[in-house]
Amino acid sequence: MKYRMISCEVFARPAYRAAAKSPHIVDIVFTPLRSHVDPHQLRREIQAAIDNTTEGYDAVLLGYGLCGNSTAGLKARGIPLVIPRAHDCCTIFLGSREAFLEYFGQTPSAQWSSVCYYERLGGWYTDCAAGVTTSDQAGYMEELIRQYGEENARYIMEMMTPKKDVGFLTFIEIEGFEDPGIRDSFIKHAKDAGKDTRFITGSTRLIDALVSGDWNDDEFLVVPPGAEIKPVYDHRSVISC
Repeated sequence: MKYRMISCEVFARPAYRAAAKSPHIVDIVFTPLRSHVDPHQLRREIQAAIDNTTEGYDAVLLGYGLCGNSTAGLKARGIPLVIPRAHDCCTIFLGSREAFLEYFGQTPSAQWSSVCYYERLGGWYTDCAAGVTTSDQAGYMEELIRQYGEENARYIMEMMTPKKDVGFLTFIEIEGFEDPGIRDSFIKHAKDAGKDTRFITGSTRLIDALVSGDWNDDEFLVVPPGAEIKPVYDHRSVISC
């Protein structure tokens, strides 16, 4: 099989490693991490990459979650789209929705980071880090209410807005991508912010499964040609088509 993967660059190293181990041919293109600041722009970038996928591929793999509705409305063209059932990259870095609920269920927008974020951003917690929001929150909120209703709109904004009131910052560690210097830098960053540190062991299992073609329905949505991704806003299916 031959796949084209379109992914946020934050997954670059895990995606390359997964592609090297995959039994399939995988060609990868990335969108800039900072595109998440504007979900509408990111959606346009991903859709353009989908539309520009040439013949010869068996599926387009998406290295994103719902990501503040950035992937809502994406349309499959002549071949299927495959995307993890995840609200955002936190779930993907943790390896499952169950792990996300275990560690972030009570504070879904608590600030967190990882080696991959630090490497791509060159620092800690810019506008592109966990809890992405647009520069025009009021206007974006109005659009969300118009499209999805007030209750769902408030849930989306809750997921996208960093919480400042928790007493700790979380670092997701992933086997094979350890960097003691970055870990020490994170501890110093948290201390300077007056926060404790929480270290969680993450996993690349969702990225590995996506690239290897192991798409069980519980963890992945396969969008057939002509259909589009639709948000569900729950913690079970997350998205549908």
